[in-house]
Amino acid sequence: MPDPSPGTASGTAADGEWLRVHPASPFVRGWVALAAIGFFVGRDVFERALQGRPILEDEFAGRAPFLLAGGAVMLLIAVLGFILTWYFTKYQVSGGYVRVNTGFIFRQQRQARLDRVQAIDIVQPLLARIFGLAELKFEVADAGESAVRLAYLKMDDARQLRATILARAAGVTLDPSRPEEPAPEAPEFPVLSVPPSRLVGSLLLSEQSVFVVLGAAASVFLTAVTGNAAFYFYLIPAALGLAASYWGLFNKGYNFTAAISPDGIRLRYGLLDTQAQTLPPGRIQALKVSQPPLWRALGWYRIQVNVAGYGIIESAGEGSGRTTLLPVGRLDDVMSILALVLPDPGTPQPAVVFGAGLHGLDSDGGFVTTPRSARLLAPLGWRRNGFTATDTALLIRSGRWWRELVVVPHQRTQSMALHQGPLARRFGVADLLLHTTVGPVTPRLRQAGVGEAMALFDEQSARARLARKRQTTEQWLRQVAPGVEPATQPAETRAAETRPAETRPAETRPAETRSAETPVPTQEGPQHG
Repeated sequence: MPDPSPGTASGTAADGEWLRVHPASPFVRGWVALAAIGFFVGRDVFERALQGRPILEDEFAGRAPFLLAGGAVMLLIAVLGFILTWYFTKYQVSGGYVRVNTGFIFRQQRQARLDRVQAIDIVQPLLARIFGLAELKFEVADAGESAVRLAYLKMDDARQLRATILARAAGVTLDPSRPEEPAPEAPEFPVLSVPPSRLVGSLLLSEQSVFVVLGAAASVFLTAVTGNAAFYFYLIPAALGLAASYWGLFNKGYNFTAAISPDGIRLRYGLLDTQAQTLPPGRIQALKVSQPPLWRALGWYRIQVNVAGYGIIESAGEGSGRTTLLPVGRLDDVMSILALVLPDPGTPQPAVVFGAGLHGLDSDGGFVTTPRSARLLAPLGWRRNGFTATDTALLIRSGRWWRELVVVPHQRTQSMALHQGPLARRFGVADLLLHTTVGPVTPRLRQAGVGEAMALFDEQSARARLARKRQTTEQWLRQVAPGVEPATQPAETRAAETRPAETRPAETRPAETRSAETPVPTQEGPQHG
């Protein structure tokens, strides 16, 4: 493999050139090691200063040279390791792949196909923000983990590299005669934002708060009955855990904004550690809209998604943040997000169908529910549990108190399984489980009639097979416009095609929209494409 002398990271690098991350990257990542060395060397000095004792006593003066020498050696080893780590870390974008070489003792090369890129995130921890640096994360289908992590690049270089990779993943080249020319960052159009007050209110009315209130009531009751105040101490770890959970959710959801661009759905959020996600169209495997009981009075909803690569090795907090498409929003926000995820809802009445999925009962919107004969299995939810299918997606709703609506595009159905236990067999019902990538969404149709479940099994298999045949390429722009060569499609046209319908110029709207001259509002449901 050619390995020319790598240059500094640059957004204008030639195609195939090996580049290095920013020289400050290993120090930003390894600040904990430097802090540990400083603590080891200066611990005695710090303790003596706090106690008001002389710093240079005879006993300490004898150990000072050894402490300083040991600290200097450790510091030298750490700095040398940082320099070697930086020197042997290189990346390249060439031949439809992004490649990263790391390691000076144990060498490792990772590469990811651009047409398999599921999402790209720009992450800025607090210390990286101070230095104007950012980490680039690439999620690739079937990678099992983050396929590529570049830490750290200058913020402008990270944005430029993201734009270049997303353009190539979509099959776009601005000028066929100059394929090495970097792609400009695509424009974006804001869709929604979450006010901090609503985010705080959603946390206070969350499921965690309910359990803490119940635990506090139980402690008060037991203390009053037994006269033992020790029950209050059981609330301390719960309160600390709740505070940590609240802070993590607030830090991840603060300043949440969603926008649409030719690259896909762009999400930005974070208080101390900021993150900018880009989800290309069609990469979302499954979507879930949920509404806890305490949110119903305020009309709030939460949206989570499954994306290949997310939720496998991420920590609970980070994984939850990256799979949340909307932390808390109203009905019009939900419909706007659904319109972005599923531009073609596959039904002429999307507002009716998706509205019935969110808060309908019985056969509203064409849903098929649990048979009345099996209502004893779910006395509260049997009128809610149900399914319906459009031309592009399968909708599964459940829950009378904790309402949920799961949406699975037909081409994202990987496999299915029918489940029937002895009790379900007695009542003539069965569960249908759809298998997608790992994530917070588990598409499961509960307690459907055996006949309806078996018919859906066969019909959904046929729909998924047909949808995958229509998807002849992983390059999403070729899926959106199969008759257009992406290389000849200018950025302005791509921006107009991905812009929300109500903000597009009349000449770029679909023909049926132009003839009526009344754009379909995204607040009413996914746009009919």
